[in-house]
Amino acid sequence: MEQSFYKRLTELREKKGVSAREMSLALGQGPGYINNIENGRNYPAMSMFFYICDYLGVTPKDFFDTEARNPGRIEVISEKMKSLNDTQLNLIESMIDQIK
Repeated sequence: MEQSFYKRLTELREKKGVSAREMSLALGQGPGYINNIENGRNYPAMSMFFYICDYLGVTPKDFFDTEARNPGRIEVISEKMKSLNDTQLNLIESMIDQIK
């Protein structure tokens, strides 16, 4: 479980396109903070985990959903789809089926 946490943090940080140092400083921590977590030397406090999720643009649930490769984008797309009618949603579903 711990290993997957470290790996997921690295994956989401890299998707955001920031270095571990940049992320550490943006969170108000020392420059090696995220690097220490990703290398298994530290584990964030629960409150800091929520800040990390917020910074990465994911929910805590999304953080642990390793099947979602880009949870932030999925959330944005999902929000946009809420205003679509049935015909439009059927078209999107059809497109997704064809892509898969």
